[in-house]
Amino acid sequence: MASNDTASAPINLAPGEFHFCAAPAQLGTLLGSCVTITLWHPRRQLGGMCHILLPGAAPRIAASTATPALDGRYAEAAFALFDAAITRHGSRPREYQARLFGGGNMFPAMKTFSPLGRQNIEAARAFLETRRIPLLEEHTGGTGRRKLLFDLDSGEVRLQYADPQKR
Repeated sequence: MASNDTASAPINLAPGEFHFCAAPAQLGTLLGSCVTITLWHPRRQLGGMCHILLPGAAPRIAASTATPALDGRYAEAAFALFDAAITRHGSRPREYQARLFGGGNMFPAMKTFSPLGRQNIEAARAFLETRRIPLLEEHTGGTGRRKLLFDLDSGEVRLQYADPQKR
């Protein structure tokens, strides 16, 4: 008889990846200026996570006639992946609970400032607001990295964060 060790072996998302599944499962990622949204359906214990690198949509390639696969590095594509997964599971966006993380400034000592983190946060908030998905938790901005582990059994997200400017 095979054992089910899914919950003990997290599925780790790299930048640009998306995953949507049912419990028992854990999804993890490591963030800098990127943003992660977790969506969880409390009654059905299913949900997903995205790891967005860039706000907006992927650039179009004029020479291509084929419909390209969605590129989860871009916010608009990640949102379309969430929409498709929600529909595929016969649910509605407002039935989910959201958590939002990331968008940190990874180079605070540099004189130049990249607004990518802030733009990613704003895009994620707009996605949730448009779909009327309640945002239960947000840990965004600041400096440094965040390590996340999302448990689809409970909907909880474990966050490891240390602000390097407060050391």
